[in-house]
Amino acid sequence: MPRLALPPSLAWIALLAAAFALPGLGHDPWKPLDAIGISIVSAMAAGGDGIVPRVAGVPWLYDPPLYHWVAAVFARVFSIVMEPLAATRLASAAFVLAALWLARAAARDWTAGEERAGAAAAAPLILLGSVGLVVRAHEAVPELAALAALAGALAALPHAAARPTASGAAFGAGLGLAFLSAAWIAPAALGVAVLAAHLACAEWRSRSALPFLSAASVVCAAVAASWPLALAWRSPEQLAAWWSLASQPQGALGANLRYYAVTGSWFAWPGWPLALWSAWALRTRLAEPRLFVPAAATLLMFAGTAFWGPPQDVNLIAALAPLALLAAQGVSRLRRGAAAALDWFGVMTFSFFAFLVWLAYVAMMTGVPPRLAKNFARQAPGLVTQFEPLAFALALALTLGWIAMVAFTARGPTRGVLRWAAGVALLWGTFANLWMPWADHQKSYRAVALQLRSKIPVDAPCVAQKGLGVPQSAALDYHAGIRPRAFRVLNPGACPLLIVQGSPRHELDAPGAGWTKLADVGRPGDKLERYRLYRLNR
Repeated sequence: MPRLALPPSLAWIALLAAAFALPGLGHDPWKPLDAIGISIVSAMAAGGDGIVPRVAGVPWLYDPPLYHWVAAVFARVFSIVMEPLAATRLASAAFVLAALWLARAAARDWTAGEERAGAAAAAPLILLGSVGLVVRAHEAVPELAALAALAGALAALPHAAARPTASGAAFGAGLGLAFLSAAWIAPAALGVAVLAAHLACAEWRSRSALPFLSAASVVCAAVAASWPLALAWRSPEQLAAWWSLASQPQGALGANLRYYAVTGSWFAWPGWPLALWSAWALRTRLAEPRLFVPAAATLLMFAGTAFWGPPQDVNLIAALAPLALLAAQGVSRLRRGAAAALDWFGVMTFSFFAFLVWLAYVAMMTGVPPRLAKNFARQAPGLVTQFEPLAFALALALTLGWIAMVAFTARGPTRGVLRWAAGVALLWGTFANLWMPWADHQKSYRAVALQLRSKIPVDAPCVAQKGLGVPQSAALDYHAGIRPRAFRVLNPGACPLLIVQGSPRHELDAPGAGWTKLADVGRPGDKLERYRLYRLNR
């Protein structure tokens, strides 16, 4: 069999990206953020409010709605040929694939000479191989839209000197779209980094600076202001609520720093060590925009996110775009020992975990080895396993492709990042095809919602809730159309039914005397959450 030449062609990268982005899109909503996103999108796709995102009927203003707009369109268009959940999350796959393509374009157009092809291949592979994207890329999280928008903004920058007005408009559009997707910190950080580069980098201190910055500012302001203006027109109170959420730091700085330092160490692997190497290996050229901008943007994003919070790993997704671009610049300069270590570590790690995935799958399907099968059955009580020929064939194809890539990839500087990215695709693909029924059985709220729905009388005027989390409310609404109101302590009779989310160990949150318990349900194997339905005695 001929060896796979390096750097890999666009066709190979596209095949690998599809193998990563497309499997596992149809799982039930998982808490916390995926369930919230699915609830918002399903409401919009059903003809709900497109200006004010809502979770179970309650306004949700923590995230701007660009992702939800796009996902709602995908849900309406593609639900004809696939399950609604898969159609919704197909938007996530589209944003991930767009980010990979734009990251490749940015690295290709910003690198010259012999290193160009290697950097163009390395940037999307490093981004695809980011450990933090393994699960998040297959959930309905708005930060994926911000990742694609910022990758697009970075792809416009290599043309800033040659075509300042057009590239400035494209850069501004990318920043504006990122602002409409998630937190404002990431696009603001990239904007500040580019502004600083026009002062620090001699290449950009030219006549083209003014038209570039002017076009970028005008287009960014127009795009970014579109939704806040629509929100102000719809409801000034909601605009004030959104601004209060967006402008107020959440969490203590020290705690946020510790969280992001620890989380980033695995979330952005292997991008961050490769980025550090690039900065060191090219330290004499850090004043070049292709290095200065992604380095400054990454640092500013990290600092801004740590200051404003909240401590959530999804806030690191947008920073993966400049980090991958910076890391790609130094891949061709990796020392042979470091490149071999990354390659060896990736091959051994993903081969081992793929073996475990297959071993566990065989145990779940056959009961052999019995101890492993018993452990998996204990974590998902009541699960009836079924053999799915198509899922098995896809997982087998991914595994055979991995074996071929390990055995027949030529030596080269990009082999380590290629096989790492392929290992990420292998791990997620085999998990999604072989383990998804087991994972969904534990993580899904479908059974909980339907059991509660079956106990609620058809003519019930309303249902109240006590202690119910936002993701749980989103799941109950999506699966069973249950939209409970807040429990009114001073007027408990306002709603004759009450859902209480509490502990399996006690009922300290029970409404007390005068209420009869109708249901006591929870997810299989869940030792932390219990959902109880009470009826007020008349």
